[in-house]
Amino acid sequence: SVGFSSSFTISDSSSNNAPTAINLSNSSITENSYGAIVGTLSVTDPDTDDAHTLTVSGSDADQFEIANNKLKLRSGVTADYETQSSYSVTVTATDSGGLSKSQDFTIGVTDDVENKAPTDITLDSTTVAENAVASHIANISGVDPDSDDLTYSVTGGTDASSFAIVD
Repeated sequence: SVGFSSSFTISDSSSNNAPTAINLSNSSITENSYGAIVGTLSVTDPDTDDAHTLTVSGSDADQFEIANNKLKLRSGVTADYETQSSYSVTVTATDSGGLSKSQDFTIGVTDDVENKAPTDITLDSTTVAENAVASHIANISGVDPDSDDLTYSVTGGTDASSFAIVD
């Protein structure tokens, strides 16, 4: 008698597998940008044709939303580096079978150096000779924390029209 033996594995292709990872294409935003997009979210799932619903939760979730697979600041919300330099959120991907994967993300805030106002204006003289016409009175200088070039003008006072700033 001739016998035949074989072993094989039967897999059930109808079973649902949970997502295994959530990826974010970027993890920082520049401060002072309303509704800034952090990055694009993508989900790794053994069921390659599965659809996913993405939600955001966590301690700073009220600042963020997910729109078109992008994690972004909510409309009208901006980050301020000097107030908070990073945010913590959890993104959850739930597949069409109800299985889910959650992933924590820390979103860094990049400091955008703001233009700061000049801090000091000085004159090297504050007196003028009597009856002096079109004469040089003083040199003017200023201090700018950003080292920007400064432009000067006479903007007030009852005698403002009697003076001019020239190079």
